[in-house]
Amino acid sequence: MPIAAPKEWVYPSYPRFTPTLLRYHPHPSTFAIPIVEIERLPPSTKETLMPNPWTGKGNPYTRQEVRDRLQDTLDADKAIIAAGAGAGISAKFIERGGADLLIIYNSGRFRMAGRGSTAGLMAYGDANQIAMEIGEFEVLPVVEEIPVICGVHASDPRRRMWHWLLQVKDMGFSGVNNFPTHCIVDGHFRQVLEETGMSFDAEVEMVGLAHKMDLFSVVYVATPQEAAAMAQAGADAIIAHVGTTIGGTIGVTGAVCSMDDAAARCQAIFEGAAAVRDDVFFLAHGGPINTPDDAAHINRVTDAVGFVGASSLERMAIEESLTELTRQFKAIPVKREGS
Repeated sequence: MPIAAPKEWVYPSYPRFTPTLLRYHPHPSTFAIPIVEIERLPPSTKETLMPNPWTGKGNPYTRQEVRDRLQDTLDADKAIIAAGAGAGISAKFIERGGADLLIIYNSGRFRMAGRGSTAGLMAYGDANQIAMEIGEFEVLPVVEEIPVICGVHASDPRRRMWHWLLQVKDMGFSGVNNFPTHCIVDGHFRQVLEETGMSFDAEVEMVGLAHKMDLFSVVYVATPQEAAAMAQAGADAIIAHVGTTIGGTIGVTGAVCSMDDAAARCQAIFEGAAAVRDDVFFLAHGGPINTPDDAAHINRVTDAVGFVGASSLERMAIEESLTELTRQFKAIPVKREGS
């Protein structure tokens, strides 16, 4: 049975953890120090304990630290760019490109296997475990400072969500995202999910738990009502999801809205969240929003301040660059000059 952590003790690696979180750790006194000692430190010294005292930089960050980093990006008049990564090499070079957030979800593994991201919504594996494995073994070991967010399948009926989020936090993730998400499922099947205990409400509840655990949350929604519910639960960033991404060899073709429709849907979603809170970051994703020019257009005509790219970043980059590079190699001469 886990040993209860004394309320006056706290991990130096997570000085803002609450006794509630520490209570369930099997060895709560390991590396613990009196919290009163933390409180006696001047603010500047306290900050040196975060985010990672063992390495001096990198994940995990607190919720406020992630928010501050994003606000600094906006204050520098730059857009927020969040990127999905399904492998360590994607994460490594996305960070070098200057992205602000890395989101790890199970669909990334399917993308890197040459399949469509929608495979992440199917029963092709344990979505939560896949995201955890990608983060633990591929992404967290290779990135330097970029906050890493874990995709969480909140409606998985086999997991105690509070317990799983503690594991996500303990692994060193700085936040959560609601993927696989049921917000992009509609029609009869969506109604079945809602009526049989696997509703979107489970995703909202997960975000509420994450907020209590000081985890940053960046979440997909497809309607103004879903945006309002997520804002009420404490979501830090709202992603207006307007459909599966177009383009490339496995992007959708007919199942997509127009750019004008995408902009209108994004703005309606942002307004739904803004009616609840005024401190939410608004991002766009999916559908016809596939290129930097597309994302720039959405920023110009809506309240979006950035873009979330998964297929549009790691899949499209690989499809285009590998194809072209291979063609260049195939074009080299086979014979020695003068022969």
